[in-house]
Amino acid sequence: MSTVTKYLVYGPNKTLRRIPAKLFDEHEPKYLYNYKSSANNDEIFVAVYEQYEKQINATITLTCIIECNDDHTRLELKKSGGRMGFRGSSLSEEKSVESDVIDFIMDFSKRFGLSLQEEVDEPASEEEED
Repeated sequence: MSTVTKYLVYGPNKTLRRIPAKLFDEHEPKYLYNYKSSANNDEIFVAVYEQYEKQINATITLTCIIECNDDHTRLELKKSGGRMGFRGSSLSEEKSVESDVIDFIMDFSKRFGLSLQEEVDEPASEEEED
């Protein structure tokens, strides 16, 4: 099972650059990689979160890629792991790490008046494949 969610956040540059630091303070990742371009001041963060779900005896991994440019911040969340297809797999008493990160992004955007836009990949049409 693998899902990808993408967001674009627009707003003032200083506020956009605070998103990764605040996110990692509130939800500490298991692994964190940071790259800063010396040429154009772009930053890329790759954070890996792991969460063990006791009810389904499986580990869920969330990879969060944050690209900070001068005019926008792009977030890509890729969830993998877990189990699907058996009775009771949807039961969960605690929030998943993915929903925690998405809630943080939405709350931060709303609090600071940023524009949040979800990117939706359109499926390739049959005409394009020919």
